[in-house]
Amino acid sequence: MSNKLIEKAADNVRILSAAMVEKAKSGHPGGAMGGADFVSVLYSEFLNYDPSDMTWMNRDRFFLDPGHMSPMLYSILAMTGNYNMDDLKNFRQWESVTPGHPEVDASRGVENTSGPLGQGHTMAVGAAIAERFLTQRFGEWMSHKIYTFISDGGVQEEISQGAGRIAGYLGLSNLIMFYDSNDIQLSTETNEVTAEDTAKKYEAWGWNVITIEGNNVEQIRSALKAGNAETEKPTLIIGKTIMGKGAVTATGENYERKCATHGMPLGEAGASLEKSIQNLGGDPENPFVIFDDVQELFNKRKEELVKAAATKKAAQAEWAKANPELAAKLDTFFSKEAPAFDFDKIEQKAGSATRAASSTVLAAFAGNVENMIVASADLSNSDKTDGFLKKTKAFTKGDFSGAFLQAGVCELTMACLMNGMALHGGVIPVCGTFFVFSDYMKPAVRLAALMQLPVKYVWTHDAFRVGEDGPTHQPVEQEAQIRLMEKLKNHHGQNSMLVLRPADADETTVAWKLALENTSAPSALILSRQNIKNLPSKASRYEEALQAEKGAYIVTDCEGTPDVILLASGSEVSTLVAGAEILEKEGVKCRIVSVPSEGLFRSQSKAYQESVLPAGVKKFGMTAGLPVTLEGLVGADGTVFGMESFGFSAPYTVLDEKLGFTGQNVYNQVKELLVLA
Repeated sequence: MSNKLIEKAADNVRILSAAMVEKAKSGHPGGAMGGADFVSVLYSEFLNYDPSDMTWMNRDRFFLDPGHMSPMLYSILAMTGNYNMDDLKNFRQWESVTPGHPEVDASRGVENTSGPLGQGHTMAVGAAIAERFLTQRFGEWMSHKIYTFISDGGVQEEISQGAGRIAGYLGLSNLIMFYDSNDIQLSTETNEVTAEDTAKKYEAWGWNVITIEGNNVEQIRSALKAGNAETEKPTLIIGKTIMGKGAVTATGENYERKCATHGMPLGEAGASLEKSIQNLGGDPENPFVIFDDVQELFNKRKEELVKAAATKKAAQAEWAKANPELAAKLDTFFSKEAPAFDFDKIEQKAGSATRAASSTVLAAFAGNVENMIVASADLSNSDKTDGFLKKTKAFTKGDFSGAFLQAGVCELTMACLMNGMALHGGVIPVCGTFFVFSDYMKPAVRLAALMQLPVKYVWTHDAFRVGEDGPTHQPVEQEAQIRLMEKLKNHHGQNSMLVLRPADADETTVAWKLALENTSAPSALILSRQNIKNLPSKASRYEEALQAEKGAYIVTDCEGTPDVILLASGSEVSTLVAGAEILEKEGVKCRIVSVPSEGLFRSQSKAYQESVLPAGVKKFGMTAGLPVTLEGLVGADGTVFGMESFGFSAPYTVLDEKLGFTGQNVYNQVKELLVLA
């Protein structure tokens, strides 16, 4: 391959990137111009995929971490035929397919939504784990590489520590990361904020580290060859690149290595777009052009890729013919359908904590939902994901025959790894930790919602009833925060997240059923630490709990119109049952409603919603979170009793009494409500 032609392709990327940002009057041209050489080599020589089948399961993946460098990605993908010049001209515009930061669209070659720095390369680590998991089960014939691109900002984000540690510990030799080390940040040079030796840091984590001139085509090629040949470690290629490479002023003076080019159009940053395009070999009057010989280069690569993919697909067909059961299983893994599972056969112990009930379900999944990967942030024996772990084993370097990831204490990293696994496909990612630590995870949970990824979160120790550990470990505001995601719609008009807080053991089974069947958004199970009495039932408690599939349902009812409707989720429903027993002795007619998911309830017909919570009937809500959690359901017809402060350190039974979460206080609050009415 001619180095000169690759260099010309890189200059073409620089021209297109700068022109896109200038036309949009916003964006980040400098980094895209500096990283152009790497993507030109990667896409013209190394990245293997099928241009005629962009979502082919055995393709190499490229995860971009610095989403602000989207012009670089769109430009190189225009050369591969995935975008046209009109797409590039509409960069950052309404309904454009080229948004300011990339949004996942594998059919166009965009493997992940990126922007919040650090998450993109961590998703790549998750994808690399998924690839090893699948290859272990189906054979090395389906092995492929995971490439990722990180910037100075991504390396500085704390999440990079977790991603680097885990990738090195697991020896993910299928992972190759290019570090675009241009020494320039948005507002400063990097030497004003850090003096760390990045190479030694990654070496300490067990990475193969190669340092090169990041704009030197021959050195990039050699480093990528070495990374592909590595069999024991993930590879980090530190490329010392030039921010704004090729930028000049109106008088032709060099304007490279300037912070200003990081985050604004060249013309606003002090450079000249016209002179820079001219300097790079383009036409300032018509910059949105792919050079003929550059297009020919990528057309030839396209032909090579289609042929290579056809050869691999033929080999897969032969494998499938010889291994029909495995082939059918692989197809099932990569289907968009929820796996078949018989929840009816799960037997729950009455009165269990819902975290223990979740453990029972996870134990049943192990070995039966064969593509499930479960992770825990060093809490498997407390969040009870060990129900799954006891039936399998944790991943170790060179051995991915198990299905459990011991992530260590790194909640955000773990959540991002799950996103990467889901993006890769073929696996069902589940991760667990204490609910209070969902705060650490929210940036990744938000991206999972944006990308509509079916990640499952197991959040235990759901309320102040954590008890003696005190307010630092007692979630109060967390449920209100996460339930906002139930109210937010994704771009397809669907609820962006399914949030479930089951009221007893059997409702937990149903919650897991809903989570497993939810393949278009993340799901969260919010579970108790303490035991909870089973809700009253006339027949099979599981059969009655299946009504939770509608988000809210009537647990017990009275004859005729109730005087008051008592509603809650989780532990508080059984507290309402205790309060109703006292109220009913005085002739107060009560209906008790369990609301594990307001978002799911709101998606039901208006008729169903009205049948459960009719307007004009007094309502009393109880929540161990902020009152706002239930205020939308109670409305003007009543009141919500909830937390108005952080928790306290004491046994949970004492806290229930002191904070008013007792049947007696339900009685007191409802009597006051009805008297005032």
